[in-house]
Amino acid sequence: MDYHFLIVRGELSTQDLVEWDMSECNSGVIAEKETSDLHLRSVDLNLLTVFDAVMQMQNITRAASFLGMSQPAVSNAVARLKLMFNDELFVRCGRGIQPTVRARQLFGPVRQALQLVQNELPGAEFEPFTSERVFSIAICSPLDLRLGAKLINHMKEIAPQTHLKIKSYITNNIDSQLRYQEVEFVIGYDCFESAEFKSVALFEDELVLVVAKKHPRIGKNITPEQILSEQHAVVSLDIFNSFSKPYYIEEAMQRVVVQQCTDLYSVLSMVSNTDMIAIVPAWLAQQQVEALQLRFIPFPCNENKVTCYVSWHESAERDKGHQWMKVMLGQSDMPE
Repeated sequence: MDYHFLIVRGELSTQDLVEWDMSECNSGVIAEKETSDLHLRSVDLNLLTVFDAVMQMQNITRAASFLGMSQPAVSNAVARLKLMFNDELFVRCGRGIQPTVRARQLFGPVRQALQLVQNELPGAEFEPFTSERVFSIAICSPLDLRLGAKLINHMKEIAPQTHLKIKSYITNNIDSQLRYQEVEFVIGYDCFESAEFKSVALFEDELVLVVAKKHPRIGKNITPEQILSEQHAVVSLDIFNSFSKPYYIEEAMQRVVVQQCTDLYSVLSMVSNTDMIAIVPAWLAQQQVEALQLRFIPFPCNENKVTCYVSWHESAERDKGHQWMKVMLGQSDMPE
């Protein structure tokens, strides 16, 4: 209808037009809200717990066992989930299943929503002194030598019934392990680039150069030119999350590498028995200087510090036990 024509003829005032438009607008909002509410009410929210379990287990049979459901019931729920989200969600891969991109996008928000509900149920509070929960933490080498025992002993004092599983061998699927809660936290000198992962800095470590105590050419200091003229021992540059790799990106540094070891302790052992040099954290050099007859000298580089991070997946952030553990890991007195 041409409302402006009616105003000109005097049959409809401007105020009438405003009230008419507001009435139509409100009717539209109410209708839209009712449609949205009706759509949500038509959804079986129990399907979300099935989605969460299947995402974690990556296997229909294991998800069914975890949920206490039959395999056909879980398969039926997955079929309904596919219709709900208008996506395949899971595709067969060997003896298991692989989530689609859409399923990966949904996992974080769905898990957080379920955790919000879980947090409000009776008995949902996390009590560290009585909880028997198992926490799984990956600590990248060489930080496992520095933090592993200290973490275990600290947990025994403040949460004696909890269990701490620590792994120090980090593989290239650590992001997947975090995403599906196989590992809850990763402590290392790197943080994850993807926005689905969260990180906070714990502390900074100073880097030094270690040499044998009776090294024939190196005194109390070393120049960048000398560094490039000496032979180096490193943690294998092919190992995922190698401690040494960030310092040997340039071709000139790669050319001086003559020994690649499995870990930094092996690197130090090699340095103590040869004229090789190595880049290591100062705390590790201080630990081994007497036992291995080493010396350490300042690393002549502007970036001679490295940050240690604790990282986790966003889907775990609503979990109260996870929140408590994150605070515990972030305590400033944890490192020596």
